[in-house]
Amino acid sequence: MQANQLTTYTRGDLMISSPDEAVVLKLATLAITTAPTIAASGIPAVGEYWPGEGGVNGGLFPGGEKPYYLIVPTGSDAEATHEWGGYGEELGGAKSPWDGQANTAYLASSNREHDHPAVQFCAAFERDGHKDFYLMARREASFLEITVPDVFTQAYHWTSSQRSANTAYDMDFVDGWLDTSGKLNERLARPVRRIYITS
Repeated sequence: MQANQLTTYTRGDLMISSPDEAVVLKLATLAITTAPTIAASGIPAVGEYWPGEGGVNGGLFPGGEKPYYLIVPTGSDAEATHEWGGYGEELGGAKSPWDGQANTAYLASSNREHDHPAVQFCAAFERDGHKDFYLMARREASFLEITVPDVFTQAYHWTSSQRSANTAYDMDFVDGWLDTSGKLNERLARPVRRIYITS
């Protein structure tokens, strides 16, 4: 990133700008999770189970265009160790840093269903009658590492964001590092889903 380029987050009267995108995401997360309107709306607190929604409230993620709540299922059936898959393939539809849902849909398409085990596990997950789970993107993972790190096993978890033909991003829920690993490596896969704000 060039020194004169800024990442900006705007919400109402709040504007956060910095050349460091990670700083903007962290400050925006703090601003969102402390907003009194969230508590007043009857939405469960961050980290608490959201009845009927398939997991705990992971917080209000700024999203690419529209904010949404990330829902993280808990329990031993909500994670499994898999390869990312697709080693040696440059997959243009799986590069979004924000949109894990779009990355997952692309990777889970019928002509790739046996090549991406981590995504397949998440796309097939079902809880509380919901079947719209997906493998989180790297910025969603970074956000959840800030808001609800304790609901994740202290280990590396795959994201759906590809880095190159041979690597994909993973999040270390021990020390909070976003890193890359070879797609043939085994990491934990954890499904998430989203709930959009209705106005």
